[in-house]
Amino acid sequence: AARPAALEALGAHLDWLSAELARPAAGDFADPRIGPERFGRKLSLTLSAAADPDAILARAEADLDRITGEITEVAASLGGTPREVLDRLAADAPEESTILRFCAAALAAQTEFVRGHDLVTLYDDPIEIIDMPEINRGVAVAYCDSPGPLETAPLATFIAVSPVPGDWTPERKASFYREYNRHMVHNLMVHEAMPGHYLQLQHSRRFSGGTRLRAALRSGSFIEGWAVYTEELMADHGYPGEGDPRAVRMQQLKMQLRTTINAILDARVHAHGMTEPEAMALMSDRGFQEEGEAAGKWRRALLTSAQLSTYYVGYTEISDLAAELRATPGQADRTVHDRMLAHGSPPVRLLRTVV
Repeated sequence: AARPAALEALGAHLDWLSAELARPAAGDFADPRIGPERFGRKLSLTLSAAADPDAILARAEADLDRITGEITEVAASLGGTPREVLDRLAADAPEESTILRFCAAALAAQTEFVRGHDLVTLYDDPIEIIDMPEINRGVAVAYCDSPGPLETAPLATFIAVSPVPGDWTPERKASFYREYNRHMVHNLMVHEAMPGHYLQLQHSRRFSGGTRLRAALRSGSFIEGWAVYTEELMADHGYPGEGDPRAVRMQQLKMQLRTTINAILDARVHAHGMTEPEAMALMSDRGFQEEGEAAGKWRRALLTSAQLSTYYVGYTEISDLAAELRATPGQADRTVHDRMLAHGSPPVRLLRTVV
């Protein structure tokens, strides 16, 4: 019954887009920032009706200080400051020609680690690691493209990894592979594949629920929150990556800084007028990001709104729920995580009422 109205709304939106493309940018449309009122409205639609942009920003900025203290401690155990240790790790760059094989090897190692530590139930749905199609490049370095939630055929999940753009200077290419060094790629594959998106979406597809609609709809903050949570989970259990678990922890904490800064960027760019130099300084100085990564994130912050907050907010919700479930005696990791993944991909506020 809702389909005709939905089609009419899509048609009206397409007409609006076509009209905007046909005229020169002017007024509000010259600036991609959507402003505090629209940002607050969009955040409430993306996360929950109770989402408070100012409260999220305040917690993220407090967490930025906390994580900075943690990464400083781990770096000291490795004999340096965070910048010095991360620079040493960044020098261990992967070969561009073998990056897909390296990702496949990391996935295999992570699968065995998850199995050996009994962290969560595993499935063996097909998976392929591929070069990212050109049309999708320029927003994320990698993504997980799973079969549709109602798909019944045994189709593969694709982990798409973006090559370095051909028009980049040698300096920017080198910066990219310093950011995505071998240790960071391990962390990236935890997020995108095992036990992150690939495994979580395998669980999600097996949920049948009371209606097909509930099985089909997915919460972005739940999906991204789970993936960020698993980075911390693997580091907490000593996943060795290239051999030293402390190197994995450094990259996981660096990624947690990035996740937190994502939420800060999202709010400050769209609702508080943050400038490009301010954003680049935040990412480079507080987040220890390479210039290429920071430049790409600035572009992403302008092209999207509310999406960059899903990682941080989703992570805090997932982490809080997992801690609550573990508080019950006898709740092993696998039991806790299977309970959390057994209901599709709902918003965490609704998942809590189910589990």
